Order: sequence, then structure tokens, then C-alpha cells
Amino acid sequence: MTPESHSPAGTDAPRLGPPPGCPAHGLGPGGPPRLHESADLKKLYEELRAEHGPVAPALLHDDVPVWVVLGHAENLHMVRTPAQYTKDSRIWSPLRDGLVKPDHPLMPHIAWQPMCAHAEGDEHKRLRGVIDFAVSTIDFRSLRRHINRCTQRLVNRFCEVGEAEVVSQFAEHLPMAVMCHVLGMPDEYNDRMVEAARDMLRGTETAIASNEYIMGALGRLTARRRAEQREDFASHLVTHPAGLTDDEVREHLRVVLIAAYESTANLLANVLRTVLVDPRFRAQLNGGQMTVPEAVEQLLWDEPPFSTVFAYFAKQETELGGQRIRKGDGLLFAPAPANVDPRVRPDPAAHMQGNRSHLAFGGGPHECPGQDIGRAIAEIGVDALLMRLPDLELDVEDEDLRRAESIASRHLIELPVQFMPRPPQEVTQQPNHDHRPSPRPDWHIGGPEPERQATPSPAVRPEPFGHHDVPAPRSPAPPPPQPAGPVAEPATIATAAAEPARPAGAWHRFLRWWGGY
Repeated sequence: MTPESHSPAGTDAPRLGPPPGCPAHGLGPGGPPRLHESADLKKLYEELRAEHGPVAPALLHDDVPVWVVLGHAENLHMVRTPAQYTKDSRIWSPLRDGLVKPDHPLMPHIAWQPMCAHAEGDEHKRLRGVIDFAVSTIDFRSLRRHINRCTQRLVNRFCEVGEAEVVSQFAEHLPMAVMCHVLGMPDEYNDRMVEAARDMLRGTETAIASNEYIMGALGRLTARRRAEQREDFASHLVTHPAGLTDDEVREHLRVVLIAAYESTANLLANVLRTVLVDPRFRAQLNGGQMTVPEAVEQLLWDEPPFSTVFAYFAKQETELGGQRIRKGDGLLFAPAPANVDPRVRPDPAAHMQGNRSHLAFGGGPHECPGQDIGRAIAEIGVDALLMRLPDLELDVEDEDLRRAESIASRHLIELPVQFMPRPPQEVTQQPNHDHRPSPRPDWHIGGPEPERQATPSPAVRPEPFGHHDVPAPRSPAPPPPQPAGPVAEPATIATAAAEPARPAGAWHRFLRWWGGY
């Protein structure tokens, strides 16, 4: 982008910056705001929309110029027009001119790598075809069952305490546990893997070491699948006719793992927070007027997991949203402001009723291939958690919740909750907050009421993570208590035992099937 790109709309005169000592904060040379210095990006985007329209100038770290695409239609046009815009950063003018240094904070996101996210044309088709094929092999019924069981294990860790912090204890763990299973490395999932992903995404001083830890796990997985294939994501990458190298396999496994982890962890936390603080949501969910999938879709409009995505680059001189875009300019794909574009959503507070035209998962050739996996984790994880802990309540005021905001995302730091303590539950059972009733003994009208015996359920020891699901052997059920009086004849007992139990209704059978049970 050239300096003239930052001039006010309709004029070629450059805008003068604030004088030395001016209290104006966050403005760079020529007037565009520094996105990384903004304390409220949501407010800033609306100010930019009011001043510049659907495409606005801004600055990244080190005052590197970039366009922020704020309009819904403009974002769609950009991602759906590969003839004009590419994700190959090697044509980015600030990078070619030396304005973007190798240690620039955004280089890990923007630097070109040999993967489908940065490729185009035939190379993109080759690499993306492998990912799409691997995703198509996922058995979603088995996946739902695994999500349920992972949720059970996580809840078993804190259900007896009566309080929890569900961002660090639930939302950040469930996506990693599920994705390690999908990729084919359940034994690699542990607290260290979650911490490494968190650390790498936040760009701390130990981010490089954390990235090496994750790449080491993915390298071991690639080597194992070269030697022995199974029915998992990594095996399909290794054996695909496209012939991916080990480096390409590792890089694509990393992209899938980290993208799914970060986006789904944010989505889970946002859905749980909304269910807890918005009485309309809770009432609609409890009343059956809004399903959890509809709640998830609403949050994809209101709080997309990624506020902006780095980045697209103009392959030729063009025009977008009334702005002159030069060849080599960088543009930020921005789902958060695009989802509240007044032209498509005049009332940003309105419920979208399952409308999926949001931009949370991108669009065009680079649309997120694993969006259905993310939806499944969020929908089933939230549903199973609320089934186990239906009295879940926020332990602080909503305004006291802390959030971390960057150009890329806005996410909750913590979400403390309280609930009635409950015992752990066997992970192979359907999530339930009630004790299962004891089988009712044979009884007839006029006979004596059988004695009710309390049969406390044995404590279930939470199972360790990192292992395949193996149902625990069921202990034989104790015989039902017998009513007082003469012992029934053998024929009577046989007749009573032969009477079939009442089958579950069609709706309950469907719910159990859908949940993977």
C-alpha cells in the first residue's frame, strides 16, 4: 500500500499526523490507526466504517500499512476472486521493500509456507484435495460419541468440587483432546500439549519451544503412519495419491490442529458465557425454543472465533469498496466487523435463527475445511456439559469477566462457575445429572408396596486421557428386592421375567443415536 492510500476518501491530499506531544493515541503517520494499540477494536472498526466505508486503511506493527475489509460483500468478493487476490505473501509490497522485518510479530501468520493455506492454482488443488479427502473420511457418529466421552472425562475432573473455571478446565481442553483423536495421536494428548498450543498462539518468549514440542509430536505421528497406516486423518494424508512429503504432512497436520484448537476453544467459551449471562438464551434453551446448534450459530455471528485473518494480497491494481487497491497491497479478511455490516444486519442484536451466511469460517477456495468438526465439538460439548451440570451459574458478574484482545481474536481469559457437586459418571453412559432409578420390582394392584432400598451408585474413577475408549466391564445388577409374603411359584416368576420392557420412544432412540450411544 502506498502512502496516498491513507488519504481521506475523495481527496489525494495526505493527512498530517498529530504534532509531537499530542495526546492522540494509536494513530500512525498520515492518520490511520494502529490496530495493535487499540483498546477496543470493535469500536474502532465502526469508526473506520463511518469514515471510510467498507474498506479502510490501518497500520500493523512497525507502522506497516494494510487495508481492513469491513464490508460483508467486500470480504466475500475478496476471498472468492483468486484472480485478483492471493494468500501468497511473497508479492506483499512492504515485505518486498524491507518494511516487514524477519522478527515482525505477525511473520508466523503471514510468512509463506508450502501448504494449502498459502498456495493457489494447481498446487492449491493438489494440497487442498488431500485435506478435503481426509475430512470426508471422518465418521461423524463416532466423532460425536468421542466428544461426549471426552466431555464426560473433563467434567469428572471437577464435578465433585462444585466450582470450576471452564475456560482453562474445559473449553481449552476439549478441542485438543478431540483433535488429537481425529489426527491419530490420542496418546500425545495431555496438559502439556494444551499449554504448548496456548503458549505458541499467544507469542510468548517460550513460543518457539512450544512450537517445537508440537512439531515433535506431529513428526512422530508422521513417522508412525509411514510405517503403519490406520483409519485416521494422518494416515489419509500419508497415503493419498498426491504424494505429500513428510514436511508437507507435518505442516498440514499443524495447521489443522492449531486452527481447530484455537477457533473451537474460543467458540466454546463464548457459547457458555452467553448461555450463562443472557436470560433469553437460557430460557429459550430450557424451553426448547432454541437448540444448542442454533445457539452456536448465533455466536458465530456475534463472536466469530477469529476477528480477522492474515492476510490477502492484491495481485493487480483494482478497486474494492470504493478504495483504490494497488498491486502488492495487503488486506485483512475481517469476519467480526463484516458480520455486523449494517447492509446485511441492520439490527446487530437480532437473533439470526440458524442463518449460516456469517463469515466465521471464511469463504472461497480457502474456506475452513473442518468447520463441521468445530461445530460438532461446540454443540455436543456444551450440550453434554449442561446435561451433567444443569444448574451451572456464573460465579462473578458479567462485567467483571476478563478478555484478551488482539488483532486476530478476542477471547475470554476465564469463566468461573459454580454448581451443585455431583459424583463422577461412567464415560460410556449418556450424560445425565440424575441418578439412574433402580429397576422397579414386580408389583400388582392390591399387593403390598415393595420396600424401597437405596442403592448408592459406586464412585466412578475418572479415566486418564490419552487412551482409546474401552468400555469398562459392567458388574452384574443386584437382584431386585422381593415383596413380603409367600414366595411366588416358579411359573409365575418365569412369566414375570419374560414380560418385555417398554421400549424407548422414537425421539429418545434418535437422540441416543445422534449422540453416538
